[in-house]
Amino acid sequence: MGGIGATGIILLVLVALLLFGPNKLPELGRAFGRTLREFKAGAKDLMDDNDQKAKDNNQRVDVSPSNNESNNKRLPD
Repeated sequence: MGGIGATGIILLVLVALLLFGPNKLPELGRAFGRTLREFKAGAKDLMDDNDQKAKDNNQRVDVSPSNNESNNKRLPD
């Protein structure tokens, strides 16, 4: 049960050509391409923001010596 084959794509192109006509089809393709490009840029921005927040949270680690020294005492051998 795979996706759309070559015959499915040809059928979709023919249906689009019949619905919108040869003059409107290139304009619709450009609009679809612009929309897809903007969506990808927005998704990339969201991913970059999440990565930056995670990176900022990892850099803000409290390393105070007073808390660490009291917890790191060894028992005698």
